[in-house]
Amino acid sequence: MPTPRTEAWYAAVQEEIVEPDRPIIDTHHHLWEVETPLWGRYVLEDLWGDTESGHNIEKTVFVDCRSNYRTEGPRHLRPIGETEFIARVAAESAAREGAATIAGIVSHADLLLGEAVEEVLEAHEAAGNGLFRGIRHAGPHDTTGTLTNMGRGYPCPYGEDAFRAGMRTLGRLGYTYDTWHFFHQNRDYLDLARAVPETTMVLDHFGTPLGVGAYAGRQEEIFAQWREDIAAIAECPNVVAKLGGLAMPDNGFGWHDRELPPTSDEFVAAQARYYLHTIECFGPDRCMFESNFPVDRLSISYHVMWNGMKKIVADFSEDEKHAMFYGTAERVYRV
Repeated sequence: MPTPRTEAWYAAVQEEIVEPDRPIIDTHHHLWEVETPLWGRYVLEDLWGDTESGHNIEKTVFVDCRSNYRTEGPRHLRPIGETEFIARVAAESAAREGAATIAGIVSHADLLLGEAVEEVLEAHEAAGNGLFRGIRHAGPHDTTGTLTNMGRGYPCPYGEDAFRAGMRTLGRLGYTYDTWHFFHQNRDYLDLARAVPETTMVLDHFGTPLGVGAYAGRQEEIFAQWREDIAAIAECPNVVAKLGGLAMPDNGFGWHDRELPPTSDEFVAAQARYYLHTIECFGPDRCMFESNFPVDRLSISYHVMWNGMKKIVADFSEDEKHAMFYGTAERVYRV
């Protein structure tokens, strides 16, 4: 199992910041007060340590990671504890002038509740201090037993009638739907997007192309399938793509095992084709960059990752770059 790297490991690669004044909304990060096996403890001070490493990160969006759920009370309301926790942290972030502010919260609710999920959404809204923006009910499922970040032991819910009823409830109430899954589930996600056109859906982590275990050595085969699936998903106007989250160990680039972390040029060489294909399919107005920290922190430092993403889109227009780094997130998440 991968282990968190030392600060000395990250410090071994330092780079001049590309476009240091460009305003950025980091659309995807997590926080944990309690030590986790893979990612350790990651609290506001750790987030600021990353966001203040050179890039102009003005706002962030917190995304559900099962952090600080309630331990008592009705099971379907236990995720409200995470929203309560992050609302408090967000208030702390807003009180410090010049620091990145947590401007939006994407929480969890069991969408298999169908229309009854509205009770949970109302509770998140009440707990979120004006910051609750949507739900992530992820669907990763894999039967090979070879992944670090495994599915949660139950089938993907995308095709369930009750789940789709819950999705429609999100759309009716104006909330977004985030999810992540593995590349071989992208067609199931496509079916879901077509079934609930009234709901804004955010595809996290490029639909997670895999490269370890049963998927090792199959990168080109998987890329070809992934490429077709992304193009099909992009035909659904209710879907927005997050650009990032490809430095997890399961993606197969192996950076977490190296003596030195990757440079931004290595990042570009390995991953640019995923970014550029997705942008080509969705257009900059339906794309937004994410860090997926501290999960991707197992493999790369924050300032190097953002340098790489800036280099990938260096030839785009100023308006296009602003959309991907700021404007799309500002519109979709209302931040």
